[in-house]
Amino acid sequence: MTEKQIKLVVGSLLHDIGKVVYRSGDGRNHSQSGYDYLKNETEMEDSDILHCVLFHHSANLKITSLGKKDLSYITYFADNVAASADRREDVEQEEGFDRELPLASVFNILNGNQEKKHYARRILDTDGDINFPTDEPIAMDENFYKEIIHNITDNLRGISFTEGYINSLLSVLEANLSYIPSSTSKRELADISLYDHMKITAAVAQCVEQYLEQQQIEDYRETLYIQGSKSYAQKMFLLYSMDISGIQDFIYTTASKGALKNLRARSFYLEILMEHLVDELLSELSLSRANLICQGGGHCYMLLPNTVSVKKIIDGQEKRTNQWFLKEFGTALYVACGYAECSANDLKNEPEGSYAELYLTMSDIISRKKLHRYDAEEIRFLNGRKQKGKRECIVCRKMSAVDSEGRCPVCAALHKMAEGILKQEFFTVLNSDAKDALPLPGDKFLVADTKEELTARMESSSYVRAYAKNRLYTGKYVASKLWTGDYATGDTFEQFARGAQGIERLGVLRADVDNLGQAFVQGFSREDGGEKYVTLSRTAALSRQLSLFFKCYINQILEKGKSHCLGAVGKRKAAIVYSGGDDVFLVGAWNDIVESFVDIRQALSRFTQNTLTISGGIGIYSPGYPINVIAGEVARLEELSKGVDGKNAVTVFDESGTYSWNVFSESVIGDKFREIESFFAVTEGYGKAFLYHVLELLCSRQAGRFNRARYVYFLSRMEPERERPKEQKEAYGRFSRKMYRWADDPQDCREVITAIYLYIYLNREKEEER
Repeated sequence: MTEKQIKLVVGSLLHDIGKVVYRSGDGRNHSQSGYDYLKNETEMEDSDILHCVLFHHSANLKITSLGKKDLSYITYFADNVAASADRREDVEQEEGFDRELPLASVFNILNGNQEKKHYARRILDTDGDINFPTDEPIAMDENFYKEIIHNITDNLRGISFTEGYINSLLSVLEANLSYIPSSTSKRELADISLYDHMKITAAVAQCVEQYLEQQQIEDYRETLYIQGSKSYAQKMFLLYSMDISGIQDFIYTTASKGALKNLRARSFYLEILMEHLVDELLSELSLSRANLICQGGGHCYMLLPNTVSVKKIIDGQEKRTNQWFLKEFGTALYVACGYAECSANDLKNEPEGSYAELYLTMSDIISRKKLHRYDAEEIRFLNGRKQKGKRECIVCRKMSAVDSEGRCPVCAALHKMAEGILKQEFFTVLNSDAKDALPLPGDKFLVADTKEELTARMESSSYVRAYAKNRLYTGKYVASKLWTGDYATGDTFEQFARGAQGIERLGVLRADVDNLGQAFVQGFSREDGGEKYVTLSRTAALSRQLSLFFKCYINQILEKGKSHCLGAVGKRKAAIVYSGGDDVFLVGAWNDIVESFVDIRQALSRFTQNTLTISGGIGIYSPGYPINVIAGEVARLEELSKGVDGKNAVTVFDESGTYSWNVFSESVIGDKFREIESFFAVTEGYGKAFLYHVLELLCSRQAGRFNRARYVYFLSRMEPERERPKEQKEAYGRFSRKMYRWADDPQDCREVITAIYLYIYLNREKEEER
């Protein structure tokens, strides 16, 4: 970045800091409050940055005389664009402002919802409880805002306002302003946080500056202030998307030995690789992470300047990355990129429908690229590779030079780094190779570091940037906090199988959010067809909340498991293989995997106010079963759930176990499983041996070959003998009546089969299993 660009992004990120000062008891205009705060409390002396804060509103610009290229004109324009995308009048309008107004939930208006929930007043603390939307009364009082200002002041004094610290500034603002509303107007929805507003403002400002430079426009005042309304229609921006294909096959292609560690290491490596591609591109474009709108699950969206040089750079990175993928991984991974030219009006969805059209344009470009991946040069490279002296890697099956264990260089490095990937807090990108480092595109390398090792590396010429896992840190070129689902209570499949209740089996879950792409594009449309809430700001806010849930809060959900349908509450015996922007892959003790999915589903429902649902499949396996086969089978189970009308479903074990969540929770577990469990609890297991015969007959009933006489016989054999207590006989009466009724109805029969399997697996004795 040039010095001018650094000042612009810092000034734009801090332009509304005065709102926090104002709400802490300072009664002045927030522009003046912010200016004085930065100058006096943080000892800010740079007039360009201070101007962005003092003059970002028209009223102040009218009464001052600034140079025609003063950066405050760009911040003013960017703030208006961001605010226009933020602010939408509420249905129930009131006059005036309310300093104590809490941040409303962005899920209040998603997918037809009409709730009025909000968030508790707090900072973004990953160690605290999840900040679920609530309708409990919340008041953002002056003392809370004073605490926020105190936190920010301490951090700003430790930051040097240079390029290397811009992402640290973003982290400080995210930590403190994520649950503070941007606007406290009672006429408007207060569902955009001050952090999201300031971040979008900085993103827009950086794009506008580069666009004006390319157009050789010298008079910012005339273009952005006097003629600002005309500039809203100019195609100043590119909404850009990057998508990596082949991620899941890459993760699951691994040897059986040490499979769990390898799976988690490969998953984390791809996550870092995507972060690296984002940061490399932003660096080459002289932009910051403010321009990253959302990222997760192998794809991302960015707001970029619409210039010839930017288009050339993004095309060049796409080509170089695919060449690197071909060299390192063959055709296993592929990146496709697409962009749509857009104006400020498009970003605030004027005219209605223009914002959604941008996503359709990008999606179409990316889809076409995936159908025609390689050009003639790349195909010649693939066909001309010499395999002499190479062997097949025992892990990824790639032809390569291998070590004494039969691993290619990447798989060998992943194996050695597996412990560090799972345990270390920092991950450092270097521009020169190091021991056990993993390769990254652009001749960069990745190592796992302790805090002490990172501090030492920061002083070396090989240091590029660092990522901090699940913590908000500040420091030179600390690119970003890296929210990562890294929960694990075991290291091997065998360990989890042994820890299961009942049968010693491994459970595997694969799931993702239903219709999320549609929610991003159309989820904020109203039932009457209106699209005034469909804007860039809400896309960014929605994405950040879901990223927090699946990359950060999921660790806490598994740590504090609440479901107890198949076991006890508390810490789940499970490990996250990956948990991205909307999808999850878990392994663990089979009963805890079922409980974990119930936990995740219930937490997501509460977190999103029932506006989003999740579907998935759960398979149960012996720990030695090949992981690539498991992955394929649970993917099929997930697809069965997605095929249910309305989705919001789960498939357990096989295709006969597909149910909507309500049916599974209330009928399979709440009714049939509980009845079976209760009966055998009262009778102390009497007649349990005949349950296998009953199950076999019910399964034949599903196949159209039901022998009712034998069914009656085996149920009668489960009846307690005469000398048994009265309560056992009464329990049998209830149980047998229901079993006869359930056998007569195909749906009930299918549900009771699943319930019996769950009961048998849960109560199978270890010696019985062997």
